[in-house]
Parts: sequence; structure tokens; C-alpha cells
Amino acid sequence: MNRSQRTVFGAGTALTLAISALILTAPGAAAEPVDYGKGGGTETTGGGDGKGIYATARITYSGSVAKGGGKGNVTSADVNWTPPPCWYAPFLGAKDFKKLMSKNIDDQMSAPGMGGHAGAALSELQRHYEDEYGWTDTPGYKDYNVDKDGEGMFWAAVENPDEPDVLKRSSCNDLPFWVENGDAPPPQYEEAITPEILAALAYQHMQLPDTEVTLAPEGTTKVNLPTWAWLDRAVFDEVQATAALNVPGFNIQATTTAKPVALKLEPGTEDAATYPASGECAINADDSIGEPYAKGKADQTPPCGLRYLRSSGNGSYKLRATITWEINWTGTGGAGGDMPNGTFGNEQAVVVQEIQSINR
Repeated sequence: MNRSQRTVFGAGTALTLAISALILTAPGAAAEPVDYGKGGGTETTGGGDGKGIYATARITYSGSVAKGGGKGNVTSADVNWTPPPCWYAPFLGAKDFKKLMSKNIDDQMSAPGMGGHAGAALSELQRHYEDEYGWTDTPGYKDYNVDKDGEGMFWAAVENPDEPDVLKRSSCNDLPFWVENGDAPPPQYEEAITPEILAALAYQHMQLPDTEVTLAPEGTTKVNLPTWAWLDRAVFDEVQATAALNVPGFNIQATTTAKPVALKLEPGTEDAATYPASGECAINADDSIGEPYAKGKADQTPPCGLRYLRSSGNGSYKLRATITWEINWTGTGGAGGDMPNGTFGNEQAVVVQEIQSINR
């Protein structure tokens, strides 16, 4: 579809309603990619070769991901990077697509007041899927491609439910299009699902472990005495999340891996100093961060730690420990690359007391 035809369709209220109805009434479909269909990965609804034809695809997540497929806790260190707001993915086989689309068009055609430009748009939409010659220079589909049932699928737009901007979320507004099994989507559909898009979704759903640093000397922290902070390698390690889309004739996946590379300490008060001064503690050669405290080091400067200059009184300071994670991905066909670093942190209460002395 060329841009001018896309504009004609996009301007028609009826077309917008038709596409919305198409997506929202799909068998078992939902507005979120983690439950886009029923079953483990695809839904079969009968027809085709007699054993069931292909239907709505579902993205599945595994590894360290948020429960229920929800949004994870990773924050991108690059404020300009965001996961995809929408994409195109396998939707329905030819017979199921015809059944659904025909019903939607018929229902809207018979709706009161459906005439003028809206009615004309619906007529053109119907012609697009019924007439192989389409209109102007845009090829159509002969009878919804039912003679090719089982040989491919119609692809349709999927919105990312975690994208807050509704305009971005609905920006994938091309008509559903046909893709043969084993073929890549036409190049003009830049938002068609790819391993890289799956990697970004795995990033968005990744769940990193809580970050609670060990502090010493043990017990209540004292004013003006260095407090050592560290994270043992055993406390945290690489984290992986995988997103996969598997339908007959089209199977791709991507695994996103996060590796801890630095720890940042924020004391929770301006009346404190950090070691190093930036508060950012680098990872050691053995993948630990900082250095465990040992007796005799109380007056030494820790490689990673802090020093409070005032008592916390009857309360406590909220020490925030944030880990920076280096993130990369690998996917189907040897694809892969780097992604923006991610961060995640926790707060922990620190009680700081004045050093008590006895005058004699």
C-alpha cells in the first residue's frame, strides 16, 4: 500500500472501527502481547487441512521476567531509548481472517448512519480483500487468500500495553497483510516483529534481583566513621530473559542478558561522603563489588562505602544502592548486539548515631 492510499484509509472513521474490531475480537486476543491468543503459543480454530489452521500468535516470556508477564523493573540508562510501542505479528490464517473480517465489515455496513465517506471506505476495504486486483496500483487478495489457507498468515498490528503514549501505541496502522510461511514480511513494514524487537520486549519484561548491600562494621553506623559496603559475587550474577514467537512457518526468539558492572551509593542525606567521591563502585576482577570489612580496618578508607556526618536522630537515612547492568542480546539467525545499560536499585534504612564518650 502506498502512502496516499494509506492516508485515504486512515482518514476513514469506518476503517478505523473495522481494524479496531478486527484486533479486539480476535479469538482469545488481548491488548497485551503476553496473552495474544490462547494456549502455549498459537490457537487453532479448525478449517484448512482439517487439523486446524494457524491463528493468533502469542509472544511468550521465560527466564527472569516479571510475574504474569507484566512490566519488569529495569530502567534504561539511555533516556532516549524505549521499547517498541507497537509491531506487526502473525494474526490469522486465511479462512479465519475472512470469517472475522467479513463479519466486521457486514456489521458495520448495516449500522445506522453508515454512509458517505465511511461507507465508501468500508467498501474499498472489502474490495481490498475480495478482489485480487485491488484498487489503483495496490494489489488485493482474491477471496481473502482462502485458496492459500495453511500456506501463510495475515499479519496485523499489536499494541504494546506498557507504552503510555496512545498515539505511539496506535502508530502501527497499516492494514493486515499476507506473508507466506517461511518468508520475511515485505520490507516496507519496518515494525514487523523481529528478533531485535523481541529482545527489546524481553528487556522491558526483565526482572532484576533486589539490591541490598552488606554494610560494616556491623550494628549501628557511627558518625564520622567509614562504613564499608560490598556485594559478593554470590549475591548477584547474570540475568537472562527470553521472548519467543512460534507459529508454523515463522519461529523467532531473542534472549536478553544483563550483567552487573557497577554499584552506585546514594546516602539519603547531603550530610555524608561516599567512597569513591562519585559514589560509583566499579566491579572487581572476581565480579564482586567493594571489599568485605575486616577487623583492624575501621580507620581505613573503604574502596566502596560512605561516611555519615550527622546522626539520623530518632529515625534513619534511606540509603539507595543502584546497580548498573550491561545488557546485550542474541537471537534467531545469529542476530545480536548491545542494548542500553539498565539500572535498578533498592532503599535500605541506615541508623546513624553519635559516638558516645565518657568524661573522667
